[in-house]
Amino acid sequence: MPHISKKKFVYKIGSNLRQYLVKYGRETDIPIHYPDLQQYSESVSLYNHAGKDTLWETCIYSAHNQELIYHNLLKIYALLRVGGDMHVMEHLTIDRIDVCLYGNTMPFRIRVVNRLNDNFDYFYVKNADASRVYGLELEHLLSPNRIGYLVSGNTLIEEHIAGIPGDEFIKKYMIDPQLNATRVAKEFVKFNERCLVRLLGDMHSSNFVVQIMPDFEETHYRIRAIDFDQQSFEARKNIYLPQFYKQNQAFLKLVQDKISQESLVQYQREERNLIRGRMRAAKWPLYNLIKAMKHDEIAPIENIKNLRQELAKHYNSKRFLRAKSMGDLVQASLMELLR
Repeated sequence: MPHISKKKFVYKIGSNLRQYLVKYGRETDIPIHYPDLQQYSESVSLYNHAGKDTLWETCIYSAHNQELIYHNLLKIYALLRVGGDMHVMEHLTIDRIDVCLYGNTMPFRIRVVNRLNDNFDYFYVKNADASRVYGLELEHLLSPNRIGYLVSGNTLIEEHIAGIPGDEFIKKYMIDPQLNATRVAKEFVKFNERCLVRLLGDMHSSNFVVQIMPDFEETHYRIRAIDFDQQSFEARKNIYLPQFYKQNQAFLKLVQDKISQESLVQYQREERNLIRGRMRAAKWPLYNLIKAMKHDEIAPIENIKNLRQELAKHYNSKRFLRAKSMGDLVQASLMELLR
């Protein structure tokens, strides 16, 4: 199993990335920031419907602070969803604010409820980490998924990515006789390829979700990353390959049982071809993002040196040996698609 650093450094957003965020509309003014949500007076454990501790805690604020905080959080949700138009948000309310105390960054999760039909949604308020922002933007540009997020100073606002957590999918859905195991295996191969190409690490089953999409004849599946903290940080190539994580062995077994070697290579090439198409479609945003990334420090130099050696060996390409930053390595990896 790949070895993950116990605690990744948090890198502040530098001037190069900040310019990118401003240029492409990700940087905006918001009425409340991460430190404001830390002013809760107490918290209580949050349990799920089965009575199990979720490891999140619900924050309790003083009456005066709560009213102001909830109002400002609705403004942020309006910015995230409809460009700030509060008129279409009048029927929404903030139901609760939860904090994850066991995580390195201690994110806040905001639950928004529609008073008319009890439908609900979530979004997150976090400390802005440059690695995570690069990860979100690369996901937005190079994956089949679009990502909604905003940055304001040192505060990061993220939309909720819906889906079944990978570990829960293994426990509850892989035993379902209706499961289309071949399609799940195919999607894991493609997800594995996407992670390696853009150097997204730590994709064990707790850090991605599975979306189930019924079609008129069959069921389709998509695996989506939900944690981007380990974007281009670790030193070992295998950390960027979900197939090597012990938690993902159930997915790997499906691949081994259901996918032939010929089909495996086909699916890998299919995904790489799709990424090439996304690169062309997002030519200038991607160029400017990689340009910023190449000049930002988002990993220790020893991690860069080791990873460039391993990638050079993996691809049999000296291109990687010239890399001086993680941005250089991501660029070299993408250039391999065009070789």
